[in-house]
Amino acid sequence: MHFSPEIEERLAQLQEKYEAMGQDMVSYLDGLLFADFLTYWDYIHLDTLLSLQSPKTPFPDEEIFIMYHQITELYFKLVLHECKQISAAKPLTPVFFTARLKRINQYFEALTASFGIMVDGMEKEQFLKFRMSLLPASGFQSGQYRMIEIYATDFINLVAKDKRGELGAASIEEQFEYIYWKFGATELSTGKKTLTLKQFEKKYAATFISLGKANATSNFYSLYHQLKANGLATPELEAELKQLDVNVNVNWPLVHYKSAVRYLNREPEEIKATGGTNWQKYLPPRFQKRIFYPSLWNEQEFENWGKAWVEKVLKEFR
Repeated sequence: MHFSPEIEERLAQLQEKYEAMGQDMVSYLDGLLFADFLTYWDYIHLDTLLSLQSPKTPFPDEEIFIMYHQITELYFKLVLHECKQISAAKPLTPVFFTARLKRINQYFEALTASFGIMVDGMEKEQFLKFRMSLLPASGFQSGQYRMIEIYATDFINLVAKDKRGELGAASIEEQFEYIYWKFGATELSTGKKTLTLKQFEKKYAATFISLGKANATSNFYSLYHQLKANGLATPELEAELKQLDVNVNVNWPLVHYKSAVRYLNREPEEIKATGGTNWQKYLPPRFQKRIFYPSLWNEQEFENWGKAWVEKVLKEFR
């Protein structure tokens, strides 16, 4: 049999590759000969993926709730994939940094745009019934989302706003005790941690502290300052960082706020947020003033952080 020059070239390259590894190319060709052709459903483990929804109640809309949260966590994994590339890049160029930030912003924008599924895609009465069967589990317990925050900024910017001044020089361990989200799962009357928070800290606290230490000089804000000090920060990079700030700290929490207003507000009483979270204080950015890149915003933007968005949502549901 006559082989074309292209095939002969590929065979020679394969021979070199396997010889360099001390392997027999013929054995690998036998393996290729006997292997089945790859299918789409096997490659993405489709049957396994579609089997991962296990509702706890007979309400049909619970399956929507499960699938959307699973989709969200897959998007968070995509974001973390980019975060790790940025943090590990040596050397980090503004072009690479900007390109990866654009990807992250696209992921968050896709999530935010799709959140109508959670706002309008379930019957309110079904939600209120099946959600009570899931306590104390809560989307508050998304470890991946907290990791994204740690990659995005200096750890001190994740501390509750009234503690940032005094804890600026404190250790990551000390700052972690006052990280903003803990106050969203603390009982207002007693100051005690909810079971939701206790479970979350038990599983992830060590991971978050370790990641905070590892990224002390390689989180996005630190990397931006390093590039700026060397005259390498670009307007395009700054624009993507500001967009990330808005996507993560305004748009994403506020579509959750919109959902909470839709499902958890009842007249004349308020239904407690699932998992014990105080959503009316925890979700609106104007209360938290959580900003990843404070030096990129002017004083007026800082003071009015997320205010217009919240007012718009409240008007929609009056």
